[in-house]
Amino acid sequence: MTDSGDSISRRSLLAGAAAAAGSAITARVLRADGAEAAAQAGPDPTKVPGDRPQVLGSRSPHETPEKLISSSIGGVTRTPLQDLYGTITPADLHFERHHHGIPRIEPEAYRLLIHGMVDRPMVFTLDELRRFPSVTRTYFLECSGNGGAGYSETPRADVSPQQLDGLLSGSEWTGVPVKTLFAEVGAHADASWFLAEGSDAAVMARSVPVEKAWDDALIAYAQNGEAIRPEQGYPARLLLPGWEGNANVKWVRRLELSDRPFMTRDETSRYSDPLKDGTARIFSFEMDAKSLITYPAHPVRLEGPGWVGITGYAWTGRGRIARVELSLDGGATWASASLQEPVLPKALTRFSFGWRWDGEPAHLMSRAVDETGYVQPTVAEMQAARGPRSRYHYNTIRGWKVGADGTIGFATV
Repeated sequence: MTDSGDSISRRSLLAGAAAAAGSAITARVLRADGAEAAAQAGPDPTKVPGDRPQVLGSRSPHETPEKLISSSIGGVTRTPLQDLYGTITPADLHFERHHHGIPRIEPEAYRLLIHGMVDRPMVFTLDELRRFPSVTRTYFLECSGNGGAGYSETPRADVSPQQLDGLLSGSEWTGVPVKTLFAEVGAHADASWFLAEGSDAAVMARSVPVEKAWDDALIAYAQNGEAIRPEQGYPARLLLPGWEGNANVKWVRRLELSDRPFMTRDETSRYSDPLKDGTARIFSFEMDAKSLITYPAHPVRLEGPGWVGITGYAWTGRGRIARVELSLDGGATWASASLQEPVLPKALTRFSFGWRWDGEPAHLMSRAVDETGYVQPTVAEMQAARGPRSRYHYNTIRGWKVGADGTIGFATV
C-alpha cells in the first residue's frame, strides 16, 4: 500500500490505543456517578433476581440475526454474514437450499444402502453408522449459485453481504468417513464414480468421483455438537469438503459405485457452467478462492472520520487461504490483511484490517489467494473466460464504495 495516509504505522496504532484507553477511563468516571449511570444503563441487574434457566437456551432479545427466506417450495434462506462473529455459523442460521422441501425422516427408519461395484452390498442403520470411528472437522459449505449479484460490472448498490453471499456457512461436522464404509463393503479398485441419492421429494442425485471418498468425504450426522437439523439433512447427509453445495446430498439414502458418472438430471440440466464459446464445463466441483468484506458494508453508515476495523471472510475449496489483500482505492494499490488463526483447510477464515478513514470517498475491495496460488479474479477477468452470462461459481472480487457522507453501496469495479 502506498504511504498516502491509508496505511497504518506503529505510532498511529499506539495513538489509537491511547485514545481508546482514555475513552475507557472516561466511561468509568461517568459510571461513578450513580444517577447518571442508572439513567444510561436502566435497572440495576444486581438488585433483582435473574431469570431462571430454561430447557433450551435463547439469544438475548437485543440480538436478532435472521435468515432471508424465499417463498418457493424448493426453499432458499441466506445466512446473515454481517451479523456473525468468528467462523462458525449457528446451526439455526445456516443457509438452506432445497429442491422440493424438507423431508421428515424418523431416525429408527433411516437406512443407507451402499451397492454397485462392491463385494458386499450392505444397508446401514443410523445406529450402525454411529458405531464406526467418527471424525470431527470444520468446513465451509456454499451453494454454487452463491454471489450471483456480483457477476456484473454495474451491480445494484443496495445489496448487503447477506443478500450477496448469504448462501455460505461454516460448521463443525461429525460423521464417519466414506472411505471407512467403502472399505467395509469392499469397493472395487476399478470403481471410479459413485452416485449419491437423497430421500427428498426431488430425489436429488449427483455423481461423485471415488477419489473424493478416499480423501475427505463424510457421511455426517452431527453439526456444531448436536444432531444435524432436518433442514441440513437429518438423520445423515453426504459432506464433500470444499465442493459445491448441491453435490453434498442431504438425507442421503443410497451410494452406488460405478466405473462412469451417472449423468443425472441434477448434473446435466443444471449445475453446469456455460462458457464463452457456447460449450459448458460439467463437474466443476471445487469452490474457487473467494473473499467478502462484511464490515463496513451496506446498509451500514460510517458516522465520521476515524479508525474503522475492516473485517470479512475468505475461503477456498482447494485447501487453505494463503493471504487476503485489501484495497482502499478500487484496486490501484493493495496491502495484506491479518488472518485469524487457525487457518484451516476448506474452512472459513476471518481477515481484518485497520483503516483510518479520512472522510473522503473510498472504494474497499478484498481478494483472496489460496495455497495453490490461485488468485480471486475480477469481474472482467471472469467474463473474458465465461462471457457476460453464467449460472454458477461466482467468485469475482467484491467491493464497497464509501461516500463522503459515510453511506456504503456494493460495487465491483
